[in-house]
Amino acid sequence: MVRAWTHWATTDDLWRLRTPNHDAATGITGRPLGRAQRGQQFVLDPFDAYLAGLVTNPNMVIAGAIGMGKSTLVKMLLDRALERGRRVVVVDPKGEYGPLAAAYGTTPVVLGRDGWCNPFANENVDPRELVRTLLTSAQGRPLSPEQHYALDTAFAGLGDELPPRLLLALFRIVAPALGSHQPSARRELALLLRRFIDGDFANLFDGESAPLVFGGQLVILDLSRQWSSSSLGMAALCAVAAAQQVVHGAGDQGHVIVDEAWALLADPYALAWLQGSWKLARARGISHLLVLHRWTDAGAVGDEGSANRSRAQGLLRECETVWLFRQVADESEEMKGALGLHPLEQRALAHLNRGHVLVRYGSARSIVRLEPDERDRRFIDTDGAMRGDGG
Repeated sequence: MVRAWTHWATTDDLWRLRTPNHDAATGITGRPLGRAQRGQQFVLDPFDAYLAGLVTNPNMVIAGAIGMGKSTLVKMLLDRALERGRRVVVVDPKGEYGPLAAAYGTTPVVLGRDGWCNPFANENVDPRELVRTLLTSAQGRPLSPEQHYALDTAFAGLGDELPPRLLLALFRIVAPALGSHQPSARRELALLLRRFIDGDFANLFDGESAPLVFGGQLVILDLSRQWSSSSLGMAALCAVAAAQQVVHGAGDQGHVIVDEAWALLADPYALAWLQGSWKLARARGISHLLVLHRWTDAGAVGDEGSANRSRAQGLLRECETVWLFRQVADESEEMKGALGLHPLEQRALAHLNRGHVLVRYGSARSIVRLEPDERDRRFIDTDGAMRGDGG
């Protein structure tokens, strides 16, 4: 007797394979991050994964509760990227990447203290669109038709070449309107631009000194001065724009890491600008990495069904590599809806121990136990203050 089949598989059976009992890992060579569930060394670089056909874009997101291993993973990923010759720019809101900087002989740049960034000089940035984004974000609502016209008129007054200090030049064109107390679009524009010249956003996109010029393989943009202020979102937007300029301007593949990414997701206007540049990541050779404590940071952007909320969730869904640490219980439903988690993946997430992460890369799934080596331990320790040893 010859059997015509050996096994029936239902759709549910196939879905269950998304969290594998036997994991052959990625097949990529290099310094491992740890081990997959069944013992295989796990190596993952987004650019190598793209070349291997495992993913279709290099963008990544990391999410998980505090203390589960996110910072360890990020620093391990960055060190391995630097070893491969990638350029790395870190947007660091809390000043946590000093040890990594020291390991590479560089010093973090503190925005607002050490200088300002000029992303308008980037040939891949539309300066008019970025200025619109800044002004819209600063006033917390879209520009009116009259404000758009006033801005277009101001740009027309600049001539053929952008000045070194674009925002200052625009301000000088519309500043005469401040002499009148009558409301007008030019007066509103002048008041918004003044905030970037000598107001609460000063020394981010404009300054008295020459703009910062970044060199070296690793650049860390420290936003800790803005951490508890209302200017954090604007500083994060400034840093991301500068980071994209640094990585793309070098002509090499590189990583832009945005820690505490909620600062950008919470601003719908910055988010819209980020989404536009996000789609060009593959063409520009940039891997963006967003780091979130809570998946609901994306869900909190706008009301259910709103364009802003859909944009934030869409941005995260476009990250084809997702690293998921254990989340608190009330995060699971938001994550399930955003990522289409299978119940088996939800159950796996609920039982992950510290240092274990569920990795979704393309259609593949792995559960990985992170294994920092001696090199990693020089700069991954973020618990020293809790132990009282200063490390």
